[in-house]
Amino acid sequence: MQKVNKNVVLAVLSLTSLVFLLFQLYYYKFYLSQKNGAVFSKARGSQSGQDSTRWHVVRKFLGLISSHNIPVYLIDPLILGLVDKDIEQIRSSSDGPSPECKYFCAPRDFTTFALLDKAWKHEVGLFRTAEKMGFQWLKVLNKDPRLDGMDDLSGTEIPLHYIFKLASHAIHLVVFYERSGNFLWHGPLRLKQHMDRKFVPFRKLHFGRYPGVNPILQLTFASQVYPDDASVDAVEFRKRAKSLLHLAALTLNNLGVKFWLSSGTCLGWYRQCNVIPYSKDVDLGIFIRDYKADIIPAFQKAGLPLKHKFGKVEDSLELSFQGDDDVKLDIFFFYEEDDYIWNGGTQAKSGKKFKYLFPKFTLCWTEFVGLKVHVPCETLQYVEANYGPDWKVPVKTWDWKNSPSNVQYNGVWPVDEWDEVIQIY
Repeated sequence: MQKVNKNVVLAVLSLTSLVFLLFQLYYYKFYLSQKNGAVFSKARGSQSGQDSTRWHVVRKFLGLISSHNIPVYLIDPLILGLVDKDIEQIRSSSDGPSPECKYFCAPRDFTTFALLDKAWKHEVGLFRTAEKMGFQWLKVLNKDPRLDGMDDLSGTEIPLHYIFKLASHAIHLVVFYERSGNFLWHGPLRLKQHMDRKFVPFRKLHFGRYPGVNPILQLTFASQVYPDDASVDAVEFRKRAKSLLHLAALTLNNLGVKFWLSSGTCLGWYRQCNVIPYSKDVDLGIFIRDYKADIIPAFQKAGLPLKHKFGKVEDSLELSFQGDDDVKLDIFFFYEEDDYIWNGGTQAKSGKKFKYLFPKFTLCWTEFVGLKVHVPCETLQYVEANYGPDWKVPVKTWDWKNSPSNVQYNGVWPVDEWDEVIQIY
């Protein structure tokens, strides 16, 4: 697979965000101003007045950053969710914008935008202009994780979040930093002692509770290419899978066992920002060095009976636990070699062994289905190893012995070991 041209991706993001914002500007100028006269109602307590204030603040902020030639990207979950519901109507409509301010005027305390750190360096001038326009602002700094381990630089702080407040609405600007593996990283919002904790309702922020990583490709393709399956079966499966993942995370965290999203669950997070509805299971990875004998009893105590145990601690260990309604939890244990990492698989009826090879990887935090979880930092290489260069194309029929790009035949378990290495319950 050819290497992604980051400049092209960023250009696509800029164009998409610009088109959407121009649509809103068109709506304001040519619809509201002509039909309703004065756009911003000044009636105290009126819903229209509150709604228009939000849009007024957003417009002033966009004017502010435009005057300094700073590209920003709309990442507000509430607004994007409203747009996603209407996307087909918007594409097919020939009547122009909606007669109601359905997006930027939606009730909320914040509007959230993203900023790439390389896109600007002149914040002092921006702040001065913001103050002249009536904005109050707050900048949140924290340590740069990319410099950890460098004694002379590890304490260096970088800007992670900006808050611009005007009247009763605020703009939350999240700074994203490029990291190796086609990732954009954003840090947590941690207020220092001298900061005003009543500046805005910080607990309502969509970004900042945890640090996170976002694949660049995910930001570009997910909502357009992989729309959610809204069928009853898909919705129910996602609900059960999310519940199972929450229970698994709680159990492993209580044991102090580090894990990450693996296989189909990792693919779903990376490719479409959600659980793949036809995957039928939840997949986690654990380094064998972190294995604890308490894992099986802990899951059983949590109400998840052991479905099967294949392999042994020294070789190809995997565990499977039964969740509700045939949704199972598969835990694969990974073994580190000098230049690669692998996990094993076992065919119960024949005793055949299989080996799945991955390039060496590290772990990063992200947020998925309301959980703070680890994923491989080098997610693209991890996913490509398992699913090949065509990983973007959904495949509903999957043979774990033949379909993976990284599978290798690894011999057969000795018959006298089958009772130990092939246990089905």
